[in-house]
Amino acid sequence: MNDNLRQRSVVSFILHLAAPVLLSVFAGCMYPGEEQRPGGGSSESVRRVQAAVDEYQGKEGLLPILNSDADTPRYEKFVVDLEKLRSEGYLDEIPSAAFEQGGNAYFLILDEETTPAVKLMDLVTVQKVNDVQRQVNRYKSAHGGSLPAGEERYPGIYTVDAKSAGTTAVALSSVYSGQPQEFIMDGNGNIYADYSADIMYAVEQSGSTPAADQDLRTVLEAASYYVPVKSLPYLWMGGEPVPQPEGNL
Repeated sequence: MNDNLRQRSVVSFILHLAAPVLLSVFAGCMYPGEEQRPGGGSSESVRRVQAAVDEYQGKEGLLPILNSDADTPRYEKFVVDLEKLRSEGYLDEIPSAAFEQGGNAYFLILDEETTPAVKLMDLVTVQKVNDVQRQVNRYKSAHGGSLPAGEERYPGIYTVDAKSAGTTAVALSSVYSGQPQEFIMDGNGNIYADYSADIMYAVEQSGSTPAADQDLRTVLEAASYYVPVKSLPYLWMGGEPVPQPEGNL
């Protein structure tokens, strides 16, 4: 494991170890700190929406989701139509965590064709990644296509030189650990949140070695109500999670 990832993993481990709900991370699909996020109470909210989605699908034969196109990323694609569920009596009220109620999350569905599971998409992460993306696009346009790249953190994946890009004021915290989270960039200037430290912690807690071809973001899906939005796929390589540029899988 490289020193930077080891350091971030250790910090994340210490934070999680201190949390009283540590033992429920994998048993209860809950990461420490989720209930303390803005619009907290995520576990109960997700259970309520899950029950409403299940009932709706059972009666209507389809899922209550908003329209999306084929290019929408997996962790942004099937957003639950909460207003439909409320107006048709499947929900008493829309949860306060939902964007529709002024919260910071979209409720969405994963595994829509098999066992639909309700999860949360953190909109703060989405907004901040988009903020950095806009600045990188401006830099790229003003510098003949060159990128404000920092170090090459992984093969073909770079940190963002925040000073050059003008993003020093944009700080991101992991939706899982609450620890500072880096922005990473591929060779085309596409910006993502780096979930390597969170994945490393989750893999360590699982006690098993991932399969070589497993997209490690599924480990975070199983361990939390939140999805790793604005992320690249990760593979287990050399004893650590390594993000893969789009098209490598």
